[in-house]
Amino acid sequence: MWELLLSLHLLRGDDGAVVFGPWKRQVRSRLAAGVPMLFDLAPPRGYSADFLTPSPSGEGLEAGLDALLSTPRPVLRRDTGRLAAARRPGTWTRSLAEGDLDTLHRLDGILRSYFAAALRPYWSRVHTAFTRDRELRVRAVADGGVEGMLTGLHPDLRWRSGLLTMASACDRDIHLGGRGLVLLPSFFCWRAPITLRDPGMPPVIVYPVAHDLGWAQPNAESRDPRLALRTLLGRTRADLLAALTAGGGSTGELARRLVVSPASVSQHTTALRDCGLIVTRRRGPAVHHSATPLGEALVDGRPGIPSVRAG
Repeated sequence: MWELLLSLHLLRGDDGAVVFGPWKRQVRSRLAAGVPMLFDLAPPRGYSADFLTPSPSGEGLEAGLDALLSTPRPVLRRDTGRLAAARRPGTWTRSLAEGDLDTLHRLDGILRSYFAAALRPYWSRVHTAFTRDRELRVRAVADGGVEGMLTGLHPDLRWRSGLLTMASACDRDIHLGGRGLVLLPSFFCWRAPITLRDPGMPPVIVYPVAHDLGWAQPNAESRDPRLALRTLLGRTRADLLAALTAGGGSTGELARRLVVSPASVSQHTTALRDCGLIVTRRRGPAVHHSATPLGEALVDGRPGIPSVRAG
């Protein structure tokens, strides 16, 4: 949900022209008519509705939208009231503030359409950036402990004697009060880390990851060696096989990674397993999928090992 919110900020504003310019042009050409409704809740500057970013669960888009639909009415009133204090709100926000179910479901549909247009086509590249950042943070913890990792997370973050200070639009001390701190890497967070305004919500720091220049250029996919694999297997099945060459995963993990349903993952893993491209093993209550040598060779574009048959 954070990527939805922060990408809206970038799309509406002028920031990040070099890194995000091609993406903005591509997305603006295919946005659905209802998206301006989202801009009322997430302006490019100032406060955005906190209920758009429920507490991170790691369960992906579906869980985030379910949490949004369950937002208590007092929270809806509070957040829309804060928006109204800064700018003239859209007329529809009154019904949203009252928790009108039709309005909430309309918002749910618009968010889904926006994700399909603005994020889904680029999600494999977003996930690659997350994976690189995660590896970087793991190494930082190994080298300097949690304090060293937090100190090196971003120049705007300072960790001293158990107090985390964020210097961005305004200096802010984040008091954990015995609570844990959630660190969320973000592809569409630009330059400075951000956090929630509501101190009653779980502490979250959203920070920007590094980007490859040209990541959204129209020819970026043509440089991807998996393009031919997608032509052969289809996009979802090819991306699933590629994900399995990077360490494998359970059905639920793969569904969250690829932003598809678990049923879709099960269908595609069955087909890949029948072709000898993956294997599936049970680990306790879950099943774990991984690529076979043949599947890895197919993803890498290497020639397979010919089978030896008795003559």
